[in-house]
Amino acid sequence: MNIETIREYCISKKGVTEGFPFGEDTLVFKKGGKIFALANLDGDLSLNLKCDPDYAVELREKYPAVTPGYHMNKKHWNTVNIDGSVPDKEILSWIDHSYNLIKG
Repeated sequence: MNIETIREYCISKKGVTEGFPFGEDTLVFKKGGKIFALANLDGDLSLNLKCDPDYAVELREKYPAVTPGYHMNKKHWNTVNIDGSVPDKEILSWIDHSYNLIKG
């Protein structure tokens, strides 16, 4: 999976906007003005996704590429290193989960 695939998937969702509010290295996706995904574009590609707290722990235990959210509330966010170790289908479902957690 690459940033183009992630971007296309995110912006295809209803009401999603994108931007660089934190600088040119972090692409942010919002629904109703609230962040549901952040992509790190500097160095190795990673994605911060909002996550139900219990599910977040489950994913961290199952996948080494999933860690507590970098620079985020670690209870509600995961960072996913896009290194090929997690199936694309799983990552897309986690994007859906994050998007669906946002009210707006």
